[in-house]
Amino acid sequence: MSELHSSAKTILKSYTDRYVKLSEEESEALWNALTYRKIARKEYLLEPGQTCKSQYFILEGCFRTYYIDQKGNEQIMHFAIEHWWMTDYDSLNNQQPSEMFIQALEPAVILQIDLDALNNLFDQYPKIDRLFRIIAEKTFIAAQRRLQHMLSLRREEMLDTFQAGSFSFSDRVPQYMIASYLGFTPEFLSMIRAKKRNEKK
Repeated sequence: MSELHSSAKTILKSYTDRYVKLSEEESEALWNALTYRKIARKEYLLEPGQTCKSQYFILEGCFRTYYIDQKGNEQIMHFAIEHWWMTDYDSLNNQQPSEMFIQALEPAVILQIDLDALNNLFDQYPKIDRLFRIIAEKTFIAAQRRLQHMLSLRREEMLDTFQAGSFSFSDRVPQYMIASYLGFTPEFLSMIRAKKRNEKK
């Protein structure tokens, strides 16, 4: 095994141990089902009309999931960074064409597992099934919290909450993308930031 793949295996094991303690056999089965991939900046893992067939674990890099609304605007649904899983659950689970783009914002390295291989693991290893159920639950909880914030917080509070919870990657994402994620226009985000800077003077 190459040094890079050995490091990736260690990272994945450290991640899975946070949620489910897999045996050596289970860890090896999961690892052997994964494909190691390097992704170029701006490369797409998924585009509208394609049916999502994989889940992705990010070793390096930053990604966004977005769609184009009826007015032609990009609406960002998720960001994902190192040691997070990402997919389009709707397209993956229902095996129907996606409406989403999944795009790398930086050069990236991922581990990819295809749906058929994943289902085979679920059938053979209940703890791996449990692991991916926990991952899906965490994704749902994050989406639920985001919706709650959008419905209940003032816009300035939404920005503060985002920056407090996303400090590890907010500087890696262009401001117009943060505005899209929060439901702002770029101009409104700039206005909020200018207001906060003036308040600190």
